[in-house]
Amino acid sequence: MTADGEIGSADGEFRSGFVCFVGRPNTGKSTLTNALVGAKVAITSSRPQTTRSTIRGIVNRDGCQLVLVDTPGLHRPRTLLGQRLNDLVRDTYSEVDAICMTIPVDEKIGPGDKYILDQVTHMAPRTPLLGIVTKIDKVGNERVAEQLLAVSKFLGGERDVFPVSAKSGRQVDDLVRLLASMMKPGPAFYPEGEITDTDDDTMMAELIREAALEGVRDELPHSLAVVIEEAYEREPDPDRPAPKGRPPLLEVHALLYVERPSQKAIIIGKGGARLKEVGTNARAEIEKLLGRRVFLSLHVKVAKDWQRDPKQLGRLGF
Repeated sequence: MTADGEIGSADGEFRSGFVCFVGRPNTGKSTLTNALVGAKVAITSSRPQTTRSTIRGIVNRDGCQLVLVDTPGLHRPRTLLGQRLNDLVRDTYSEVDAICMTIPVDEKIGPGDKYILDQVTHMAPRTPLLGIVTKIDKVGNERVAEQLLAVSKFLGGERDVFPVSAKSGRQVDDLVRLLASMMKPGPAFYPEGEITDTDDDTMMAELIREAALEGVRDELPHSLAVVIEEAYEREPDPDRPAPKGRPPLLEVHALLYVERPSQKAIIIGKGGARLKEVGTNARAEIEKLLGRRVFLSLHVKVAKDWQRDPKQLGRLGF
């Protein structure tokens, strides 16, 4: 940190670089990405395996720019989709300047963490690795200290470990400073003010998935895919002109794919009530993302065993 409080090198040089978050599913990677960026760029859910793509969130501070790669949770794959999600994670290892491994403060370190650490150290032995203890707002300071020691020992005792709460914002700015100190001096990769390089269709699909995953059974996250079929500006009504300066209504048509008819029934709900709720919640988030009014149309289709079918995976964008 420089003398005037800005983040940068001691001689005032700008720092920039790429940071990858890895960890078991549902360890707080997406929530932490959003907290660091200061806006919602990655979807969050209480269900595991929520993230399906490598979302790039851009952290802009005076003196530094961090490009965060929020990957799907690395896990032992049981389907072709799982293998392809893991491949997405591994492909980022050689492209980043630092890797952050997230471990919740209230969960014991287990075989899944060991699997991920082995993968990281094998695939990127020279990339700096930082341990991050997440969700520290959930426990007291004594438990935080115990988990910091446990994670430090787990990582070999030589790597830094940092506690943070994305939910409360505790230690978030300090984490930015630490990550910036790990970057080399260099120019910004994106213009100031940009918060993600993910295209609007991908972001809209992710927000629809997030809305659809809330309150459903455990198996559905793995079986749900969303595709934006089309998005276009609706022709203005000459009899009801929009207020001056307001962009035309954006009409978005999306398809939600599941693997079985029983899952389709879960998404739609009794009398279509569940799907209507999904549409209402997703539309609100999409309007916040795009800063404009949106008409959202959702339809649910069954694509049997698409997670295991290479042709269907390709058609769904995996």
